[in-house]
Amino acid sequence: MQYKIPVQIENEDPILLGLSLRQLTIMMIWWGIAYQTFKSLEPNMWSEIALVPSILIASIAFLIAVFKSHEMTFIPFVLSFLRLNINARERKWDNWVDSFWVLKIWYVVQEEKKREEKVDFQTKLDKINSLEDKLSKI
Repeated sequence: MQYKIPVQIENEDPILLGLSLRQLTIMMIWWGIAYQTFKSLEPNMWSEIALVPSILIASIAFLIAVFKSHEMTFIPFVLSFLRLNINARERKWDNWVDSFWVLKIWYVVQEEKKREEKVDFQTKLDKINSLEDKLSKI
Protein backbone atom coordinates (compact mmCIF):
# COMPACT_ATOMS: atom_id res chain seq x y z
CA MET A 1 0.00 0.00 0.00
CA GLN A 2 1.41 3.41 -0.97
CA TYR A 3 0.79 6.70 0.77
CA LYS A 4 1.35 10.15 -0.61
CA ILE A 5 3.71 12.21 1.52
CA PRO A 6 3.03 15.95 1.46
CA VAL A 7 5.89 17.98 0.02
CA GLN A 8 5.57 20.92 2.38
CA ILE A 9 4.99 19.08 5.62
CA GLU A 10 6.73 21.67 7.83
CA ASN A 11 4.70 24.64 6.60
CA GLU A 12 2.27 26.02 9.14
CA ASP A 13 -1.36 26.27 8.10
CA PRO A 14 -3.05 29.63 8.63
CA ILE A 15 -6.00 29.42 11.00
CA LEU A 16 -7.27 32.92 11.66
CA LEU A 17 -6.43 36.12 9.74
CA GLY A 18 -3.52 34.38 8.03
CA LEU A 19 -1.86 33.49 11.34
CA SER A 20 -0.85 29.97 12.33
CA LEU A 21 -1.53 28.28 15.67
CA ARG A 22 2.03 29.01 16.85
CA GLN A 23 1.70 32.70 16.03
CA LEU A 24 -1.71 32.95 17.69
CA THR A 25 -0.38 31.22 20.82
CA ILE A 26 2.58 33.60 21.07
CA MET A 27 0.31 36.60 20.64
CA MET A 28 -2.30 35.37 23.15
CA ILE A 29 0.31 34.73 25.85
CA TRP A 30 2.13 38.03 25.41
CA TRP A 31 -1.04 40.06 24.97
CA GLY A 32 -2.26 38.53 28.23
CA ILE A 33 0.97 39.74 29.86
CA ALA A 34 0.41 43.17 28.31
CA TYR A 35 -3.16 43.25 29.66
CA GLN A 36 -1.98 42.27 33.15
CA THR A 37 0.67 45.00 32.96
CA PHE A 38 -2.00 47.53 32.05
CA LYS A 39 -4.31 46.36 34.85
CA SER A 40 -1.53 46.52 37.44
CA LEU A 41 -0.38 50.01 36.38
CA GLU A 42 -3.84 51.57 35.90
CA PRO A 43 -4.74 52.12 39.59
CA ASN A 44 -1.48 53.97 40.26
CA MET A 45 -1.40 56.23 37.18
CA TRP A 46 -3.60 57.50 34.39
CA SER A 47 -4.84 54.89 32.00
CA GLU A 48 -3.21 56.68 29.02
CA ILE A 49 0.20 56.39 30.65
CA ALA A 50 -0.42 52.77 31.70
CA LEU A 51 -1.35 52.00 28.11
CA VAL A 52 2.16 52.85 26.78
CA PRO A 53 4.08 49.83 28.23
CA SER A 54 1.16 47.55 27.40
CA ILE A 55 1.14 48.64 23.77
CA LEU A 56 4.93 48.24 23.65
CA ILE A 57 4.72 44.66 24.97
CA ALA A 58 1.86 43.80 22.59
CA SER A 59 3.66 45.22 19.55
CA ILE A 60 6.90 43.39 20.38
CA ALA A 61 4.87 40.18 20.74
CA PHE A 62 3.26 40.76 17.35
CA LEU A 63 6.67 41.34 15.73
CA ILE A 64 8.07 38.17 17.31
CA ALA A 65 5.05 36.14 16.18
CA VAL A 66 5.13 37.23 12.54
CA PHE A 67 8.96 37.44 12.21
CA LYS A 68 10.41 35.29 9.46
CA SER A 69 13.82 35.74 7.86
CA HIS A 70 15.39 33.24 5.46
CA GLU A 71 12.81 30.60 6.42
CA MET A 72 13.74 30.98 10.12
CA THR A 73 11.38 32.06 12.86
CA PHE A 74 12.45 34.38 15.68
CA ILE A 75 14.17 31.97 18.11
CA PRO A 76 16.34 30.11 15.54
CA PHE A 77 17.25 33.49 14.03
CA VAL A 78 18.36 34.91 17.39
CA LEU A 79 20.31 31.75 18.24
CA SER A 80 22.03 31.82 14.84
CA PHE A 81 22.85 35.50 15.32
CA LEU A 82 24.38 34.74 18.74
CA ARG A 83 26.36 31.84 17.30
CA LEU A 84 27.65 34.07 14.51
CA ASN A 85 28.85 36.72 16.96
CA ILE A 86 30.39 34.21 19.36
CA ASN A 87 32.21 32.29 16.62
CA ALA A 88 32.92 35.20 14.29
CA ARG A 89 36.60 34.43 13.77
CA GLU A 90 36.32 30.65 13.58
CA ARG A 91 33.28 30.53 11.29
CA LYS A 92 33.82 29.24 7.78
CA TRP A 93 31.25 29.40 5.02
CA ASP A 94 30.25 26.06 3.60
CA ASN A 95 27.76 26.09 0.77
CA TRP A 96 24.66 23.87 1.02
CA VAL A 97 24.99 23.33 4.77
CA ASP A 98 22.40 24.63 7.21
CA SER A 99 24.17 27.24 9.25
CA PHE A 100 21.67 27.31 12.08
CA TRP A 101 20.92 24.68 14.65
CA VAL A 102 18.77 25.55 17.61
CA LEU A 103 20.86 23.94 20.35
CA LYS A 104 24.40 24.16 18.96
CA ILE A 105 25.81 27.57 19.87
CA TRP A 106 29.29 26.50 20.99
CA TYR A 107 32.51 27.24 19.14
CA VAL A 108 33.06 25.88 15.66
CA VAL A 109 36.22 23.77 15.51
CA GLN A 110 38.38 24.28 12.47
CA GLU A 111 39.15 21.17 10.51
CA GLU A 112 42.74 20.06 10.46
CA LYS A 113 44.38 20.37 7.10
CA LYS A 114 45.89 17.23 5.65
CA ARG A 115 49.63 17.33 5.40
CA GLU A 116 50.92 16.83 1.94
CA GLU A 117 54.04 14.75 2.13
CA LYS A 118 55.87 13.51 -0.88
CA VAL A 119 56.52 9.81 -0.74
CA ASP A 120 59.98 8.77 -1.84
CA PHE A 121 59.35 5.56 -3.75
CA GLN A 122 63.03 4.98 -4.47
CA THR A 123 63.88 4.47 -0.80
CA LYS A 124 60.90 2.17 -0.40
CA LEU A 125 62.01 0.13 -3.40
CA ASP A 126 65.55 -0.05 -1.98
CA LYS A 127 64.21 -1.37 1.31
CA ILE A 128 62.07 -3.96 -0.47
CA ASN A 129 65.04 -5.08 -2.57
CA SER A 130 67.26 -5.37 0.51
CA LEU A 131 64.60 -7.45 2.24
CA GLU A 132 64.27 -9.68 -0.81
CA ASP A 133 68.07 -10.15 -0.86
CA LYS A 134 68.10 -11.08 2.83
CA LEU A 135 65.21 -13.50 2.33
CA SER A 136 66.92 -15.14 -0.62
CA LYS A 137 70.09 -15.67 1.47
CA ILE A 138 68.13 -17.47 4.15
